[in-house]
Amino acid sequence: MLKTKLLHPEILKALAGSGHGGKILIADGNYPFSTRANPAAARVYLNFMPGMLKATDVLKGIANAIPVESADVMTPDSGDEPAIFAEFRKLLPGIELTKHGRFQFYDLCKDGDCCLVLATGEQRIYANILLTIGVVMPK
Repeated sequence: MLKTKLLHPEILKALAGSGHGGKILIADGNYPFSTRANPAAARVYLNFMPGMLKATDVLKGIANAIPVESADVMTPDSGDEPAIFAEFRKLLPGIELTKHGRFQFYDLCKDGDCCLVLATGEQRIYANILLTIGVVMPK
């Protein structure tokens, strides 16, 4: 039995096979999962119903399981900051969000380093975050 709160077997398998520099996409319910992410990435569909699971729920679980080195987010063309970014910052203290336009963000997610795509039922738009796995330092 595991001690971590994260128990999803497919997610744990993908994380165990990843390493420093690997990327994890947590995406809202509007994200084009099949066409705008690395085709070789593991895909886990957590979008049970609209609003379930939320991107922030998934981020909380992932952030407690891995060291996060950096985080990239998608911004609207207007340049306005989506309200969910404040929640992302709370869950990732000390990590600056690097902002990208929609198509630039899609390109980042299609990169070969994207090893895991997590589809959520998040209904808020621009609730997409791409995490880069950091290093676990020796004790």
